[in-house]
Amino acid sequence: QVQLVESGGGLVQPGGSLRLSCVASGSIFSVNVMGWYRQAPGNQRELVAAVTRGGTTNYADFVKGRFTISRDNAKNTVYLQMNSLKPEDTAAYYCYGDRSGIRYWGQGTQVTVSS
Repeated sequence: QVQLVESGGGLVQPGGSLRLSCVASGSIFSVNVMGWYRQAPGNQRELVAAVTRGGTTNYADFVKGRFTISRDNAKNTVYLQMNSLKPEDTAAYYCYGDRSGIRYWGQGTQVTVSS
């Protein structure tokens, strides 16, 4: 089992920044890909960004140039730095980790972008 706990969400004005963190615990050995999805009310969950254990990253087009994903393997933590936030970025953000063909999820953290 892998447990994932997110933090860092909140309310921010348009153009502002937030940094999300996700700490993994449990059987974290060989957790390869970690990343973030988001889900707004009435919408499907969509991939935001992902990073492999080796540092290879992947981003959704709608966050390229604004969001940066990073990973600290020593701390078993993945980060999502979100800059130039827009109202349409408002959603619940979920951390995930893939291990041995199983995807584990965090409980989610709410990001609200509003003036």
